[in-house]
Amino acid sequence: MAQVAAARAIRDPLADRPHRVLWLAKGLGLGGAERLLVDMLGHVDRSRYEVEVAYVLPWKDALVGDIEAQGVAVRCLGGGRTADLRWAARLRRLVVDRQLDLVHTHAPLPGIVARMVCAGTGVPLIHTEHNMWTRYRWPTRWGNALTFGRNRAAIAVSSGVSDSIAPLPGGRRPPVQVIRHGTDVANIRRGSDHRVEARRRLGLSVDVPVIGSVGNFTPKKDQQGLLAAFAQVLAVRGDAQLVLVGSGPLEAQLRSTADELGVAERVHFVGSRTDVLDLLPGFDVFALSSRFEGLPIALVEAMATGVASVATAVGGVPEIVDAGRNGLLVPPGRPDELAAAIVALLVDPDLRARVGAAATEIGSALDLREAVRRTEDLYTEVLAT
Repeated sequence: MAQVAAARAIRDPLADRPHRVLWLAKGLGLGGAERLLVDMLGHVDRSRYEVEVAYVLPWKDALVGDIEAQGVAVRCLGGGRTADLRWAARLRRLVVDRQLDLVHTHAPLPGIVARMVCAGTGVPLIHTEHNMWTRYRWPTRWGNALTFGRNRAAIAVSSGVSDSIAPLPGGRRPPVQVIRHGTDVANIRRGSDHRVEARRRLGLSVDVPVIGSVGNFTPKKDQQGLLAAFAQVLAVRGDAQLVLVGSGPLEAQLRSTADELGVAERVHFVGSRTDVLDLLPGFDVFALSSRFEGLPIALVEAMATGVASVATAVGGVPEIVDAGRNGLLVPPGRPDELAAAIVALLVDPDLRARVGAAATEIGSALDLREAVRRTEDLYTEVLAT
C-alpha cells in the first residue's frame, strides 16, 4: 500500500487527463458478474479513471443501456460466435486508436485474446478471475496457462479462485490480489414493506413460505438438484413455493423436471430480471445449489438483504458463509441434504431470523465501494511501474 500511496503522490505525465481504462467482457447479459460491472461503474473515481466497456457477443447486450445511462461508452467487438476471432483485430484497433492506458479483462477467452493482441502495444493488462480454473474446459485452461503471465497483475474474487490459478510450470504467475466483490449497500432492500412489495411483484401471498434462487439455468447452477430438493421440502411444508429467477439453455429441461416431480404448480419461473434486489425481500430462504462457483454475487446480495441462506460449500462460498451462524452449508450434488437444510430454516422461525440477521453483516464486510477502491489502487500501482 505504501507503493500505491507514493504513486498517487507523483503526478503522472498523462495526468492532464484521467487514465483511459477498458473493461473487456465476453457479454453484457443479466449474469451476476455482468451486473457487478454495472454496479462498480457507479463508484469509479472519474477524476482518475475514464472507463470504457467492450464486449464480444452481440446478443448478450441486456445491460448496455444501464452502462450507457452512466455516461460510459460501450462497444461491441463481435459479429459472430465467440470462436470467430475477427473481433481480436477490432480490439487491437480500439486499444491503439483510443490510446488506452490499461485493459482490464473479465472473462477467460477475452483475457486470452487480449494478452495476445496487446503484445507490443505497451498497454498493461489486469485480469479479474471470477471462476475456478479447475472448472474450465481444457482449451480454456491451456490458453490461460500459456498466457496468464502476460498480465501485469490479477484479481481473484475469492481465495479458492486464487489458489486455482496455475500457469504452466516455470511460467510467470503475476501478483494476484483477492478482492471479494460485494454489493452496493445503498441499493439493498430490507423490511416488511419491501417484503410485501416483493410478494406483489411475484404474485404470491405474504403468508406462504417462499424459497428463492437466482442464477442462469446452466449445469453449473444445478437447478435440477434444487428441484429434487424442493420435492422433498413439500413433503414437510406442502404450502411452500419455489421461485427461480433466471433463464438459460436448460429452462425447458427444468420445466419438464418440475412436471415429472409433480411440483410444477408450486415452481415459478420468473425469467431474468433487472429487479432482483426488489425481489429478494420476498424470499424466506435463499437456496444456492451450484456445483462450483467463484463468489456468487446473488448469494452476497441475498445475505446482505437479510435472507437466511442455504448454499453448497463450493469455491469461495465457505469464505463468506460461517456455517450455522449466517447461513447453512451443504455438499454439492446432495438434494437430500439441501432439502433438510431448507426445511430446518422453514420450520424454525427463530433460527431463520437469527441466521438472516447475522447474514446482513456481509453487506458491510463486502461493500462494493471498498472493492472498487482496492481495484483503483491496483490500477495506480500498475500504471506507476
